[in-house]
Amino acid sequence: MHLKNDLLIRAAKGQMTERKPVWLMRQAGRILPEYRAVRERLSGFIELVKTPELAAEVTLQPVDILGVDAAIIFSDILVIPEAMGLPYEMIEKKGPFFPKTIQSADDILRLKQAEPDDLAYVLEAIRLTKTALNGRVPLIGFAGAPWTIFSYMVEGSGSKTFSKARAMLYTEPDMAHSLLQLITESTIHYLKAQIKAGADLVQVFDSWAGILPKEHYEAFALPYIRQICEAIKATPLTVFAKGAYFSRAALAALDCEVIGLDWNMDIAESRAIIGKDKTLQGNLDPAVLYGSFSEIKKATETMLDRFGPGRHIVNLGHGVYPDIQPDKVRCFIETVKEYGQPSHAS
Repeated sequence: MHLKNDLLIRAAKGQMTERKPVWLMRQAGRILPEYRAVRERLSGFIELVKTPELAAEVTLQPVDILGVDAAIIFSDILVIPEAMGLPYEMIEKKGPFFPKTIQSADDILRLKQAEPDDLAYVLEAIRLTKTALNGRVPLIGFAGAPWTIFSYMVEGSGSKTFSKARAMLYTEPDMAHSLLQLITESTIHYLKAQIKAGADLVQVFDSWAGILPKEHYEAFALPYIRQICEAIKATPLTVFAKGAYFSRAALAALDCEVIGLDWNMDIAESRAIIGKDKTLQGNLDPAVLYGSFSEIKKATETMLDRFGPGRHIVNLGHGVYPDIQPDKVRCFIETVKEYGQPSHAS
């Protein structure tokens, strides 16, 4: 299907664009009252993720309401452990919780490699969204990076320290590698199925990258992301490793088109480390969107100036916070669209 707005895809590939594309992580979510209206009809978040027609509906909302240059499928990174045999719950105001966790080699043996059929509801949501978009903007698919998925499967929930998950890297490194490999193979199958179902670009989220020391990140995280990058050839791939400022040179060596920057990563320094052959994505501090409209406009333009005319996809440095007003998000998006500088490989 021909894309009417292909700014994101061209920017990812380093091709000339009339302006920089803009979208937001977590754009299909709690900031929009239209999303909350859909969510309130259901038992909770997981039912929404597993109902393809409704997942497609909320995926489309930011395109219609906010005017972003891409849709990202409404789902969750934790569908992978569930498909592997480790179900999760989503506790209101607390986040994900795994009733059972991985603590031993026997626990790993009870898991299975996730297959596309295990995640048919996500693939159906992608197909429905793709049809409804009718080429208006690209559709982004995604998965969690193996280390981030591992951290939830071992820890059992979100954590400030992920001490149980990190302990396993020291006490049972072979077991950790075994689980990480199984997650990686499941994720490759999943992303390939998303692309086959219609995803135009895929993103790997390493949300807990920054919690590891450099040596562990490069031993237990990057090799598995590298396998994913080498397996995904059909569409552009973005790697977003939040907090992994210490591994930007290693990230630059990955076989992917786009590197996401969080809001703590200096733009000029990141470009110097990563080089000109990758598109950078990011990286406005999400908290800027609590400011006044004039403050948001100024901060956005400053960020755009710092990225300059090189390869750039505009985004926040992490997901948009749930209590930010949609009008503030719209101000950010419109500022990007009105900004005069074209984006191209320099």
